[in-house]
Amino acid sequence: MTAEKSAPDKLSLVVYAGHFDKVHYALVMASAAAAIGRPVTLFFTMGACEALRRPGDDGVWPWTRMPLSEGDGTGENTDRAYAEKGVATFNELWEACVALGVRFLVCEMGLRARGLEGEPLRDDVEIERSGVVTFIDDASKDGIVLII
Repeated sequence: MTAEKSAPDKLSLVVYAGHFDKVHYALVMASAAAAIGRPVTLFFTMGACEALRRPGDDGVWPWTRMPLSEGDGTGENTDRAYAEKGVATFNELWEACVALGVRFLVCEMGLRARGLEGEPLRDDVEIERSGVVTFIDDASKDGIVLII
């Protein structure tokens, strides 16, 4: 008797952690799933909202200042080290997600809790300001929901 393989029909990711490496890996998972034809929704909240902010007056992207979950360093030095090792950079993954049609949501509550409610967000993709109900309604009963 052969077991039938059943793949999830959608990937829904709650991107919660405000650490560069965790947000980077959420983008890895999202772009990979989208590349094989799975619909993907990224729901950014709390510390991960930093990844969606536009550069400040100094021209620096806020994601570059995000700390790592383990060890020392920031997004900027880690992203550079990844590039030197042939690992996709934050911007490469972001652009892949945009090109592959990943849906981007940001939690209104998360923005409010972090004091970012009025902050301008990236304008290179539509980022829907929404809530948990929208995210849950968007998820599939035959999909996977992960929290990073």
